[in-house]
Amino acid sequence: MPNRNRRIWSVATIAALAAVAVAATPAYAAPNNNSVKKLTNAVTAEGVLDHLEALQDIADANGGDRAAGRDGYAASVDYVVGELEAAGYAPEVQEFEFDYFEENSELIRVSPQPRTFVNGIDFLRNTFDSGTPEGTATGPLVPVGLVIPAAGLPANSNTSGCEASDFAGFPAGGIALMQRGTCGFSVKSLNAQAAGAAGVIIMNEGQPGRTGLLNMIGDATGLHIPAVFATSAAGENLASTPNATVTVKVDFTAETRTAFNVIAETKTGNGANTVMAGAHLDSVQDGAGINDNGSGSAALLETAIQMKKVKPNNNVRFAWWGAEEEGLLGSEYYVSQLTDAQIARIALYVNFDMIASPNYMFGVYDGDNSSGTAAPGFIPPGSAQIEDVFEGFYASRGLPYQDTEFSGRSDYGPFIAVGIPAGGLFTGAEGVKTASEAALYGGVAGAAYDPCYHSFCDNLTGAGQNVALYNALRADYDLVGNINVEALDVNADALATAVITFAYDTSTVNGVRMPGKSHGAGKSADAFKNKFES
Repeated sequence: MPNRNRRIWSVATIAALAAVAVAATPAYAAPNNNSVKKLTNAVTAEGVLDHLEALQDIADANGGDRAAGRDGYAASVDYVVGELEAAGYAPEVQEFEFDYFEENSELIRVSPQPRTFVNGIDFLRNTFDSGTPEGTATGPLVPVGLVIPAAGLPANSNTSGCEASDFAGFPAGGIALMQRGTCGFSVKSLNAQAAGAAGVIIMNEGQPGRTGLLNMIGDATGLHIPAVFATSAAGENLASTPNATVTVKVDFTAETRTAFNVIAETKTGNGANTVMAGAHLDSVQDGAGINDNGSGSAALLETAIQMKKVKPNNNVRFAWWGAEEEGLLGSEYYVSQLTDAQIARIALYVNFDMIASPNYMFGVYDGDNSSGTAAPGFIPPGSAQIEDVFEGFYASRGLPYQDTEFSGRSDYGPFIAVGIPAGGLFTGAEGVKTASEAALYGGVAGAAYDPCYHSFCDNLTGAGQNVALYNALRADYDLVGNINVEALDVNADALATAVITFAYDTSTVNGVRMPGKSHGAGKSADAFKNKFES
């Protein structure tokens, strides 16, 4: 393993540090952490992990998730608000409505060889124009006119389920397995229902280009049994199991619900040159979202708490966004409510989404477009100078770092859309770590940066993880559940460094100079390294 300035924290070490911190300092009695050195010393991995433990507890108490529109998210908002108020802030909770959707449809082979097929990968519920009948049916799987394999046959040639005669001898209560072909999905489904089927599965036909998922549409007026569409692979798997019993369930919720943003800002500083820092607080519906994005939210919260006594030159506004996982809805709503004059008062925005991936890399939003992935004019001027501060931080620690795409696909997107310079950090999601990255950072080449991305195992307990993979990661790293403590510790400091730097000086980003001490803004990577090298 290459020599790199690693700080490995064991759980026991963190506990010991916590005991010392508690004994030495009353809650929220932090000193005036008005420099990079003071603030990064105050923002600790242990402090951030405390917030992550609270978010995990919230998920555990609310069905296992903290998704927008659900009780776990409301409890997460209450927690952040309570911590901010205890630190002396006056947080604002901004409400907004959004289209809430919850999918609970299922396709299961009950026996033999039980298997649960994955919604959105193996199958989709129907979306018939006449409505989507909900319900659950369990019964014997009955293939109807299947042609397997279909490779080599003309596309759209299968007549499975197109005629009532296809169902001769069909047992009442059976689950009809049919194949895409010459007639519409609604025709097949209604014919199966008329023959006594309790549920319907229609698989793709199986020729090249006709293997994946489709939305079943058409007029199926009168259909009242559950119907789903499956990939050709899933259908072939079902059909290959003799005497199978299957369950088809169509169940979903679609309604308008309320989500929340939490906004808090320093009591002092130039409001005409506001520095914003944000992270999304919500998880997906499938898990607690401890790395995505408890990590960014918790580090931002701890930084805000430790800045409670700071009197910056520029106003600093912290934001925890709701419904990011539904499409950046919280940050989009926030920006949409700003006037042109209010937009002009925001100097920059920095974003922190997934900053402690277990198989991490240190990614910095590519504000200077040195990788050439952004279209001309897409990146607001000043974003390159934000990137410089993050790169200078890593250089000061002797740590590797790399560009990550400046795509606008997290909560900085709405800000850059109105011309606000932006930057941020990212340690990777479902992308795969390369061998060269493993040589730089350690970890497992060929595995995802976050193997639990958008999954139940994105938690603090380790439940549901791939045991062999996570044991391999632990050979290099200290992990607490799905959190890489080394990455969390480093990036919490990187976050704090950027916030305190721009709190005092944004001149390299937007040319605005304020009286008072500059705390590192505008430094080149080399100059920053020389000043803050640890």
